[in-house]
Amino acid sequence: MDIGIDATCWWNNRGFGRFTRELLAELFQLESDHRFHLFTDQPIPEAAAYANVDVHLVNTSRPCTEAAVVDDNRSPLDMLRMSRAVSAVPLDVMFFPAVYSWYPVPPRLPTMVTVMDAIAEHYPKLIFPGWRSRFFWTLKMKGAIWNSDRILTISNAARDEIVQYIGVSAQKIDVCSAAPTSAFDRVTDPQRLANARISAGIPADLPYIIYVGGLAPHKNLHGLLDGFEKALQNPAAATLQLALVGDYNGAGFHSNYESLLARVQSNPQLTERVHFTGYVSDDELVALYSDSLAAAMPSFSEGFGLPVIEALACGTPVLSSELGSLPEVAGDAGVYFDPFSADSIAAAIVQVASDSELRQRLAENGTRRAQEFTWHRAARLTLGYLQNMGPS
Repeated sequence: MDIGIDATCWWNNRGFGRFTRELLAELFQLESDHRFHLFTDQPIPEAAAYANVDVHLVNTSRPCTEAAVVDDNRSPLDMLRMSRAVSAVPLDVMFFPAVYSWYPVPPRLPTMVTVMDAIAEHYPKLIFPGWRSRFFWTLKMKGAIWNSDRILTISNAARDEIVQYIGVSAQKIDVCSAAPTSAFDRVTDPQRLANARISAGIPADLPYIIYVGGLAPHKNLHGLLDGFEKALQNPAAATLQLALVGDYNGAGFHSNYESLLARVQSNPQLTERVHFTGYVSDDELVALYSDSLAAAMPSFSEGFGLPVIEALACGTPVLSSELGSLPEVAGDAGVYFDPFSADSIAAAIVQVASDSELRQRLAENGTRRAQEFTWHRAARLTLGYLQNMGPS
């Protein structure tokens, strides 16, 4: 088959950008006779390594990763240019790794689009800063659903949320998963761990909890700070630090950074213990995971929760919201809490901080759990779904 793939979100630093890069790289390496056609608005040098990949570079006024963000929108002319590029190539199927970068393609062309979650529909006030961004997102989502024969998502919980809040039939949805990359493995080198702490501004020898991800409202970081502040009153957690790892600007999405920073700076106790690191490289991130007491994921909802599986691959226990896909991903490697309750979050933090045997058990469970999620498996499932849509 000739498989068309939109690759305009290749450069995004959020989860769906990583999903696109890792899934496609594995997809191209699967044994098959298929030819893959990447449609992109920026060069992808990495594609040259694959003999079965053709890159179709489209000249647009702005890259998708700059234009398709929460307070902006893509030019209709740019979307038309992408659509025309796809129409000009004889394809059997078309695949969008993220609805984020969707544009219309010919109705005759069987199409699968990836919808990571329905968080925007479930919690619109936490995602969109105004009516304009919500309107354009809804317009794009409706168009993508209407234009697609199949929907791909990354967890059973995400599938259920898409059915409930977007109204897609469950029979139209296929499920794969995300996974940690090979870089995420436990780091034990003392110098590398120390360097990562210094770079992140975390004091040496003090235990810390790490959060990794966007600083958006639905991530519930104000709730995490509430719980963390309460946990500090317990002697078992009195020396804990909290590292918030993520792009301050949200990579074009709604960000809570300013309100979070103001909250921390107004409380001397938090000012001494909460560290905003900004975006960090994977090399540093692996070391930060490995050296942390636990990784926190307090979100109200997640389609998958990639930082959870990355932490588990590094042998790090998880403090997790009990909602969305997170229990499905972390399994028996997490301590769960009600994200709407500061007391519940505090209790989970104290439990992990005070029980070294629990942390060891969770770490061992997590290492095993992470091995169940691989990009090879995700790519194999995805290719199977695409083949089912192609000519018989």
